[in-house]
Amino acid sequence: MKIGDLARATGVSPRLLRYYEEQGLLTAHRAGSGGHRRYAEDAPAVVGHIRALLAAGLTTRVIRELLPCVVGPGPEFEHCAAGTLREQLRGLEDKITTLQDARSALSGILATTVPSEGHEG
Repeated sequence: MKIGDLARATGVSPRLLRYYEEQGLLTAHRAGSGGHRRYAEDAPAVVGHIRALLAAGLTTRVIRELLPCVVGPGPEFEHCAAGTLREQLRGLEDKITTLQDARSALSGILATTVPSEGHEG
């Protein structure tokens, strides 16, 4: 499959597909005298997995670790992904807690702000 075909099949730009390749997430083989990229038939599914994992907030480094554990079109994961996924979820929960604490603090500060005359807040 050529890069343009993969881009059309997935809705992902050729530039982004090349980035995925640079990050070790997607494999292409050079074919012909022009050295054009050719992707395997499962490349659209792999791109779908990458997009789903990015949407879950994972970095390309973490996705590179997880891709060998993907099975099926879902994606579903083999047990080898469980530890990494749990670690990422804990990190996300910690960030959420930090943001909620910051929101509460900011809300408290705002509540103590005295409106200036002639302005409503």
